[in-house]
Amino acid sequence: MCYIISSMRKNITKHIKPLRPEGLPEDMRRELKDARVGRGWSQRELGSRLGLPQMHISGIESGKIVPRYDTLLELVRILDRDLLMVPRALVPAVQSLIRDHLRHDQQGESEERPLYGDADDEQKSPERKDEV
Repeated sequence: MCYIISSMRKNITKHIKPLRPEGLPEDMRRELKDARVGRGWSQRELGSRLGLPQMHISGIESGKIVPRYDTLLELVRILDRDLLMVPRALVPAVQSLIRDHLRHDQQGESEERPLYGDADDEQKSPERKDEV
């Protein structure tokens, strides 16, 4: 039995998985940076709003630093965003809605639109009159 324990000690690190990822996903880092730049904030200004040094913001945006959950939550909320858990099966639909929203914002159409159809569709369809 001592031999088994001894061999386990040598290989114990192979079986331990890190709890924290290497870095935030690249698309998330890009979105955070784009949101910061869109507000006209420097890394230093964003850091001062969060109580973090500029180097920490730079590390998060570059992927060298993985923020704690509470820090990430504050970061996205101060940038007028939110974290959302979405079932994987719905991720493509949510991404499509976001792309559509961003496309309309870039065209200057930031007003609300119906989710499932155009408002024009209702006006184009002939109204049926009930016969009495």
